[in-house]
Amino acid sequence: MTGRRRWSTEEILDTAVELLRTSDAESFSVRKLAAALETDSSSLYRHFRNKTELLRAVADRILLAAMDGYRPEGDWKQRITALALRLREAFGEQLQLAEVWGRYGSGGTGSRLVMEELLQALRASGLPDEEVPVRYHRIVILLAALIGSEAGISTITPKEYEQGMEQFRVAVLGADPERFPALAHFARDIRPLGADRRAAFEEILAAHFADLEAQIP
Repeated sequence: MTGRRRWSTEEILDTAVELLRTSDAESFSVRKLAAALETDSSSLYRHFRNKTELLRAVADRILLAAMDGYRPEGDWKQRITALALRLREAFGEQLQLAEVWGRYGSGGTGSRLVMEELLQALRASGLPDEEVPVRYHRIVILLAALIGSEAGISTITPKEYEQGMEQFRVAVLGADPERFPALAHFARDIRPLGADRRAAFEEILAAHFADLEAQIP
């Protein structure tokens, strides 16, 4: 009688990524992953102690992919912007996994590469060393929030999108000017949440850099 196939760590993570492309972290489970691999959960616990450790490893693979071939160029703002756009692009190919990174983080090589580049860029800005960790933390939270916010939009169907746009038009263009005077005034210029997200992404980063520069001696 032949035994069950032994899956490598990389094969397990490949399958986990595929499952997470069509489900969120809440509904994902080691049991479902084991079923997809046609094995039992106990065999997976030889590689990962629990679901959280597995999800952190999945997030780290995305970070590793983002850092593949990266070379720091330009000043500190250009370096952070380039890194941020790489992360956005890497998670943009599988935005369901952005939630995993935002919630669980990662402690692997990919995470360390991102941390190292952000810390080096911030140090190059001229910030005092005691300010660098604080600013690093704020930038990571900002990036996780911006990238994660796109996950929900990416998963809606065309029909749901059209329904949402219709509701947006009704809410904005149909606003009672007496009750919502500002909304009525700006109605034709207000854009839906999903519009020009890359431009907004870069503008928000630039605004954060401006605030950071004001703190540099």
